[in-house]
Amino acid sequence: MSLTAFRVVLVIAGAFVVFLGLNVALGGMPTMKWLGERDFFAITDEAQYRLIDNHIRFFGGLFAATGLFLILAASDPVGYRQGLLLVFAAIFAGGLARFSAPDVSVVFEAEIINSLAAELVLMPVLAFWLSRLRRR
Repeated sequence: MSLTAFRVVLVIAGAFVVFLGLNVALGGMPTMKWLGERDFFAITDEAQYRLIDNHIRFFGGLFAATGLFLILAASDPVGYRQGLLLVFAAIFAGGLARFSAPDVSVVFEAEIINSLAAELVLMPVLAFWLSRLRRR
């Protein structure tokens, strides 16, 4: 299993995660609309909205930082093995958390299914791939 190919996959995945994270970190709950513009909620309590929006921006920044770590780890995946496994496990756990939604059918909608596949299929594949890599 190619170390170079693994590095390329990490950089691509990391760049995508940075993009998604910044979309939320900079745009808050309504996002920066980099994935399309759709109004999906009305603010009924401005003070509460500002608090929750600020927490959501934090999670977006955390997600963007995770993407930056994936890009950094591409420089030496074997050396960053523990950190990468933690990130893969965290993303996998996030995918599982999707099933806690009151209406689980949303998990299988077209807008979610690709993300779910990346979380529940790609992360274990990357963890397995990483376990097979050796330093050169």
